[in-house]
Amino acid sequence: MLKKRIIPCLDIRDGRTVKGIHFEQLRDAGDPVALAQLYVEQGADELVFLDITATVEKRKTLCSLVSRAARAIDIPFTVGGGISSVEDALQLIRSGADKISINSAAVLRPELITELAARLGSQCVVVAIDTRKIEGIDHVFIQGGRQATPLVTVDWARQAEAYGAGEILLTSMNKDGTGSGFDLAVTQEVSQAVSLPVIASGGAGSEEHFKTLFEATDTAAALAAGIFHFGRLSLPQLKAYLKTANIPVR
Repeated sequence: MLKKRIIPCLDIRDGRTVKGIHFEQLRDAGDPVALAQLYVEQGADELVFLDITATVEKRKTLCSLVSRAARAIDIPFTVGGGISSVEDALQLIRSGADKISINSAAVLRPELITELAARLGSQCVVVAIDTRKIEGIDHVFIQGGRQATPLVTVDWARQAEAYGAGEILLTSMNKDGTGSGFDLAVTQEVSQAVSLPVIASGGAGSEEHFKTLFEATDTAAALAAGIFHFGRLSLPQLKAYLKTANIPVR
């Protein structure tokens, strides 16, 4: 079995790390580069930086922040937010990002996934999917979770793979920030529908939630934010727990 990855996520707004519930009620969580350095020291496998209002505010992710992060840390990191072209992605890669994440732009023009994969390689292209239940069916949301689409989540994951995505970052909006545990059902549905690595996001509230996620689904990695940012759980504590539970972690 491949070792599972633990990935802290830093949602960025106005140059600061923030965290909310259901994508709302945002709280300040500190300087993103300082947090990133802490997580590297604690043993994070990767990091994700998401400029959560870049698409809505129609601006590009701050390359200066990416450059600062690249100078400060030595593990792979993914950057997303406001990327709508190959040139946008190239600027971030040149600034030091290892992978880029696209969400709204991919839904609006799926060919962008293919263009990015051709230029950067599929391994650098993460398609982020924000999912929320509507009348019991998981649908894709865009524009920072503000706009519903008719796309069924599992169908869009399959399409993203066909267009050339190298990884899926699946965030359950129903679970986001609640600390009530990951959305196991949609995570497993997507994990079984694609051959790509799936990163599960949304709902982490305890070390047991990570154990349950890895035992009940085929997901490759778990992403979390608030549980790490606000000191409810440390990465060394989590990894030690998972190893004791016979979950293979890096």
